[in-house]
Formats: sequence, structure tokens, C-alpha cells
Amino acid sequence: MRLPSVDVHASFVEAMAEFLAECGGDPERTTMVGNELVDDRWRTPEGFADYVASVRADAVRPRQAGWMTQTTWWWCAGSTYLGRIDLRHGLTEALRTEGGHIGYDVRPSARCRGDATAMVAAVLPHARAMGIDAVLLTCNAGNLASRRVIEANGGELEAERGNRCRYWITLKSRCG
Repeated sequence: MRLPSVDVHASFVEAMAEFLAECGGDPERTTMVGNELVDDRWRTPEGFADYVASVRADAVRPRQAGWMTQTTWWWCAGSTYLGRIDLRHGLTEALRTEGGHIGYDVRPSARCRGDATAMVAAVLPHARAMGIDAVLLTCNAGNLASRRVIEANGGELEAERGNRCRYWITLKSRCG
């Protein structure tokens, strides 16, 4: 897990093409990847450098009004971008309903290899270091892969609300 950097540009562009093929470029997609598919400045090396700087700056000041500050790490194998994980430093009312403290995406060609489970495990000590005692993660009720990732990391289902599952992972005993 590492902070975003420009050395993975080619692989990042390939990953975004995979996400685009998967979701069909739906501009209404409300995930971090969906937002980035619309804001495609990452396509060029110059734009990618600007994009990386803005993602890193989110830890101090969010890019959009109403967003929470968050730290983003990229999951890479060498210079191959595999996915991202975001740790939101707190919860807005919107994040309490959908999103939670942690969000993650794994590029389609890298799924089903344990990377998402490892990413969540790797970010939990960072949440604890920020003073967060329990993290909220949400996922679509039908997303069995995400449910397994969250549960493998100690997530306990609080409730299913509509099509969303709300899980909490208590950090006191997990991250010392």
C-alpha cells in the first residue's frame, strides 16, 4: 500500500479502461471510480500529475464541497496499479448512509485474488492511529464479494437498509 504517485500512469489508465468497460461509462455512478471516469484528466501524463497531487491533497482539503477529508493509498504490484483504498477521516451524514469510513476498488482483472481483503486489513491500523475506534463500511446487499471482504476483516453487520449493508469493524482490540 502506498500513496498515489505518477510512476503508475500507464497501468492506471489501463485500469480505468477496465472500470469504464465494466460500468459502461455511466456518469451517474456515485463511486470514487465513477467520479474519476467523468474527470478524466488522468489520461495525459501532465493531467495525471495534477490528478495525483489532488488525490494526495484530499487528506488536507477535500476536492469537492460536502466531501470528507480522506487519505488514499494505491495497491500496486511494482508499477502495476491494482486498486485503491480510501480512509475517510470522519463521517458526513451522507457517508453514514452510504460510503462509510473506508471505500475501495480493485480493477476487474485483479479481482478474486485477496487484494481487497489485504487492503482493508492494511488500512485498519491507520484508522486506529487517527483515533477512530470503529470504522463503518457499506456495500450493496447483493455484492457478496465485498461482504466477504468486510466480514474477513472482522466486520459485523449492523443492518441492511434498503439495498445497503452497514458493517462496523471495532479497532480497539484489532489494532492495539
